[in-house]
Amino acid sequence: MDTLPRAAYLLLLGLLCASVSPAPPCRSQIPPHDQVARVARFVAHECDWASMATISTHKPVVGQPFSNVFSVSDGPTGSGSGVPYMYLTRMEISVQDLQVSPLASLSMSLAQTDYCREQGYDPQSPLCAHIILSGSVMEVNGTEAEFAKKALFGRHPEMIEWPSDHNWFFAKFNITQVWVLDYFGGVKTVTPEEYFNANAPYLAHTCSTE
Repeated sequence: MDTLPRAAYLLLLGLLCASVSPAPPCRSQIPPHDQVARVARFVAHECDWASMATISTHKPVVGQPFSNVFSVSDGPTGSGSGVPYMYLTRMEISVQDLQVSPLASLSMSLAQTDYCREQGYDPQSPLCAHIILSGSVMEVNGTEAEFAKKALFGRHPEMIEWPSDHNWFFAKFNITQVWVLDYFGGVKTVTPEEYFNANAPYLAHTCSTE
């Protein structure tokens, strides 16, 4: 120590600490807005919850749209299927609507993540990418239920402790149409085939230099 000037010692110490510091965090990067199907898959994978609209069966709003919030997951982080899965009970009012008509609409927005806030985008701005899925809700069983369980419990571990006497079951949103708002110029549509054939956008990352 005595033979090494203090300034040089501190410099070497700093370089050593920098060399063993963890790499900067990587964040998922949204695909270019002209790759519409990939954008839709990205939003569906990044979002942990969705607003689902059903056709109400409850007075005094029978027959009217009824929107409610549900936790969703399309698969474990980094390996999404594109299919939104849910953990439901028939005691829930929106699920009671689905028992009369399974038709529903599911909305997810990157306003639910840090992306829009960090970019300075208002949730209503088209630049704050969001998707609207049209389709129906159906119960899943067997191997697909096992996948849904892994997908949901991995992202929503609290579900494991939910009361067993509520007769929970796994369901998926069966997509018939995808609507995408992620840029100026109006809504864009994606067919289910285009949506599911889009390559995995969530595997593309950008590393922060902060």
